[in-house]
Amino acid sequence: MRYFTDTNTLFIRGTFRAASTGINGGTRQVSTLFNHTVSSGWDHTDPVKELERVAAGAGLAPAFFGLLTAVPVQHCCVLQYDFVTVFITAGIRREPPESAGTINIIVTSSEGMEDSALLETIMVATEAKAEALAALGLPLSGTPTDAVIAACEGEVTHLYAGRSSEVGRRVRGAILHGIPHGVQRHDSGISDRQPSFFIFSRFKGEHWVEWTPHNCPYYPCHFKGQNCDFCYCPFYPCGNEGLGQWSAGSNGNKVWNCAGCTLLHEEENASYLKKFPSASLTEIKLRKK
Repeated sequence: MRYFTDTNTLFIRGTFRAASTGINGGTRQVSTLFNHTVSSGWDHTDPVKELERVAAGAGLAPAFFGLLTAVPVQHCCVLQYDFVTVFITAGIRREPPESAGTINIIVTSSEGMEDSALLETIMVATEAKAEALAALGLPLSGTPTDAVIAACEGEVTHLYAGRSSEVGRRVRGAILHGIPHGVQRHDSGISDRQPSFFIFSRFKGEHWVEWTPHNCPYYPCHFKGQNCDFCYCPFYPCGNEGLGQWSAGSNGNKVWNCAGCTLLHEEENASYLKKFPSASLTEIKLRKK
């Protein structure tokens, strides 16, 4: 799985088994998930056509799930919790319920799940969203246009995804942390160029850390003058044994260890990926030869 944004769209690419409650949803194999920000004057009468227009403009194959939102994708919160990554855009308007904004949630897992577990992930995500909104004191459990996508890659290792399962605990934790930040980013009108990124850390106790490239206490972690735009790699976990290896984590699960990889810290490669955000890992590696 890897993700990137352009002006109005968050794209998530991979080889997914996915379930979506959005437009043209269902459960099937897809190669792309995306969340697209519509313009303020968008005609709501044909959302299917809008999704097809976005897909065609990006040169995507028909195998995709897409969501629509009025929230700028730059307000997205990305939360990585071990093998689970959650993407949230949250816009709440303090108006009557019928015009209360949109909350879109995309959950991805680098570990495979049964279809029933994908559907259960949607339930857990929706439950956690309602719980987070209640904690904010908002008089709603969601909005009329909310949607959720749950997607996974790899061999099936998870049969269940309830809130006490390995998948469910991570999904719930990410959403409880991400919804308040998503709402805050939208309310404040933050004009960042890219989504905010949070990672669940166990260093000196379990907690969430928001990573930014500014004032990093670990710089330089590889070499002086490194490019840190992709400190948290959009290809993670790539599984490429020339760049890293699977290691035992502190909780017994396998984690992808790429501490020795400098591929995207090299200026020419980082600049290339920023210029061509849909470039594949293979394409970038070939540039080094």
